[in-house]
Amino acid sequence: MDMKILVVGGGGREHALADALSRSSNVEIYSVMGKENPGIAALSADVCICKETEIGRVADYAEAHGIEYAVIGPEAPLQAGLADELTARGISCIGPQKAAARLETDKEFCRNLMRDHGIEGCPGYAAFHDPEEACRYIDAHDADLAIKPIGLTGGKGVKIMGEHLDCAGAKDYIREIGGEVVLEERLIGEEFTLMAFVDGTHLVPMPLVQDHKRAYEGDVGPNTGGMGSYSMEDHSFPFVTDADKNRAFSIMEKVIAALNAEGLPYVGFLYGQFMNTTDGPKVIEFNARFGDPEAMNLLALLTSDFAEILVKMASGTLTPADVSFAPQASVCKYLVPEGYPDAPQKGQRLRIGDYGNAKLFFANVTLTDGEYYTQTSRTLAFVGLGDTLAEAEVQAQRAAESVKGAVRYRRDIGTQEVLEKRISHMRDIR
Repeated sequence: MDMKILVVGGGGREHALADALSRSSNVEIYSVMGKENPGIAALSADVCICKETEIGRVADYAEAHGIEYAVIGPEAPLQAGLADELTARGISCIGPQKAAARLETDKEFCRNLMRDHGIEGCPGYAAFHDPEEACRYIDAHDADLAIKPIGLTGGKGVKIMGEHLDCAGAKDYIREIGGEVVLEERLIGEEFTLMAFVDGTHLVPMPLVQDHKRAYEGDVGPNTGGMGSYSMEDHSFPFVTDADKNRAFSIMEKVIAALNAEGLPYVGFLYGQFMNTTDGPKVIEFNARFGDPEAMNLLALLTSDFAEILVKMASGTLTPADVSFAPQASVCKYLVPEGYPDAPQKGQRLRIGDYGNAKLFFANVTLTDGEYYTQTSRTLAFVGLGDTLAEAEVQAQRAAESVKGAVRYRRDIGTQEVLEKRISHMRDIR
């Protein structure tokens, strides 16, 4: 009999989750999403269209269909307590319960946890709940600061003084969002992401990957949910030493141990975003789920049985021997509507041509009468794989070029030129 697994969420990340599960043996996929994702729907035995935060409705659906395991993609249902409700109904959940998910959903909680448990890599910070108090703190500091809303912002709410805002603009922004902020020292260096499978106690790391948040080529423009990402064939980066990587993983292990010490066991995917500085990696943030787009890179490289990994995560028996990735590079390029992120053109028809051997993942797109149409967020993504970064980038680029319509993408993601800039910058600061 097939194992019934529920995928919660309707974006590119969740299409990647469903795709990885479809490569597993003896799995029947069910899905819950706010809007139908044609890629996920095609892989599912049944689909429920509802808000992923309608906890009771999602749990009722899971019970009615005999779901054994649920994989939660987005952060909002984690914050709403979906994992708690599913667990209470006897359904094994891959995604932390609400209190542990505060590692992502409450930046003040995350920083205090690191501080209270003496975990290295925590930048200097101060949390505020009053806008004027936060503004006075800015006035008292000469150095630039990172302004981070305490709650969820979909990866778009962080503003950096000296990069996005001047001092006056920073204070205006704090007042605009109501003063619920964490103000942190501005970190200088190169970002990288390390994700891990977590079974409550044990962590198994995944290849390093780097996202590109800025909307336009050359890393300029407003922040987005992510315009694309890449990983290298050796699963590391030339600007990250083995010591850097080991330190980042150690920080993540200590965070999970700290949660356990607080009585908050964590089962799910842990996303660690780090800034590699002159003093080694420091934590930008943690996410309590797979990154989007990074999930598409990493799950495309996964060679072990994804369903078996989930089962062992849920049972607390995961080991490194259970997880393997292809020794290849990956490049993910997101196509977004013209005008994204400020004024995306919705309802524009797309034509997807021959995209070769690249993997296609649908995100915020509709399928009507056999035609695809853009919506208001990221539309679809292609992942290219290759024995080298150059091979993977060419594959992803050719696939992106196959799409005709009112969409755009960043041509520079995964290119040697961008990589060399990262290497040069890290060499300069160290």
